[in-house]
Amino acid sequence: MSNSTVELDPRGQGPDAPWHLTGSRKPVFDEVTLTELEIKGEVPRDLNGRYFRNTANPQTGFTEHWFIGDGMIHGVELREGKANWYRNRWIRTPMFANPGVDRLKLALDPEKFTFDHAVSAANTHIIGHGGRILALEEGSFPYELTPELDTVGAHTFGGKLAGSFTAHPKFCPDTGEMLAFGYAQLPPYLTYYRVAPNGDLIQKEEISVTGATMMHDFAATRTHAIFMDLPAIFDMELAMQGGMPIRWSDDYPARFGVMPREGRDADVKWFDVDPCYCFHTLNAYHDGEEVVVFGMRVPEIWRDSAAMDMSVTPPKEDQPRLHEWRLNMTSGAVKERYLDDEPAEFPRISDAVQGHPMRYGYALGIGDPTGAAMGGKVNKYDLRSGATRESHIFPAGHEPGESVFVAREGGTAEDDGYLMTYVWQPETDTSYMVILDAANVADEPLAEIHVPRRIVSGFHSSWIPDPR
Repeated sequence: MSNSTVELDPRGQGPDAPWHLTGSRKPVFDEVTLTELEIKGEVPRDLNGRYFRNTANPQTGFTEHWFIGDGMIHGVELREGKANWYRNRWIRTPMFANPGVDRLKLALDPEKFTFDHAVSAANTHIIGHGGRILALEEGSFPYELTPELDTVGAHTFGGKLAGSFTAHPKFCPDTGEMLAFGYAQLPPYLTYYRVAPNGDLIQKEEISVTGATMMHDFAATRTHAIFMDLPAIFDMELAMQGGMPIRWSDDYPARFGVMPREGRDADVKWFDVDPCYCFHTLNAYHDGEEVVVFGMRVPEIWRDSAAMDMSVTPPKEDQPRLHEWRLNMTSGAVKERYLDDEPAEFPRISDAVQGHPMRYGYALGIGDPTGAAMGGKVNKYDLRSGATRESHIFPAGHEPGESVFVAREGGTAEDDGYLMTYVWQPETDTSYMVILDAANVADEPLAEIHVPRRIVSGFHSSWIPDPR
């Protein structure tokens, strides 16, 4: 596919381009398939499948905000120790078909005041479940893709999904179910979903919250879902101006709601927490009477503006850091504490311990987002040892993204497996996929798969193994 028919917006070009369109985040304007990939080291032979990252990659070269560019997937296929291909593809949505057109104009019916949830950037996450590959973006329907990244179309679970669907579902390792939710700017503000292993949507429950908030993520234990009703609220006036329609509110309460996995709205038990925002949770589990939730907490977001310029590093206390909430289901008491002083984001765990007590967590270290003083890093936390941290440090200036844990075939220990991510190297403006030994994160990589072009830094990634 060529982008020659789309006129580039000059606001995204040159030295004055906004931070989210520079460096590793600078868009690419073509789709390629590359089969001659250089491999350094040895690709583990038990890795058979595809590693995908979803990115915001505006066709026109410009967006007002990092979160709203057209979705593009970057993928590498591994099989029997070889890297078969790298390819990148835009997701064909109504926004892709109408580059640069305001999303609200495409989605909103002004007479009925209803939204078309097929209008999507589809730019936040990519997952595999029920035999489907789905690109996710929290304001819309999922989009189904083929393993080769062709777009199948909007996915509504056989017409059962009528509204938005989170980019952060949780997958139960015991039942194979997918737990999810959708939030909205108009009532119902929050809806909970449970999806069977075969992909059927089997539960849909409206949840009462204070108002219209941006609920980016949630958490789940083996038996309960945890909703985060926090003070990042929808603002219609901002929406009509374009850009990101979310602002901070000192008047909106901050609370977590805990509901049995197969429960109803009336079963939700709410807990007041200190005002904050949490874009991403690490995990949650039960510890006696307490529900324990781990996530990357910030004191607040977007008080004055929803802009995201990370070219200047804010103080550590204003950046996301690993946090623990303990919610006592008997007394209603809440205990909170930071587990690490160093900023980090994009937390992940082994899929096998989702909803269960875990020892290890992984995250992207973001102490120096420009990469000027040191290389980027991937952190490994030992939560049984006071969240002690060890890191893999990349060469100076190199920028990794979210790392995904993949269990080693036949492995028994929780960290017996691999961490994989894409890394941008600025000296060549190219990228490589790195595979680390998760049990020995600080060691040299097991393998690097070099791609002779920039893989855009984006949001969330998944390893989708070949069917067995």
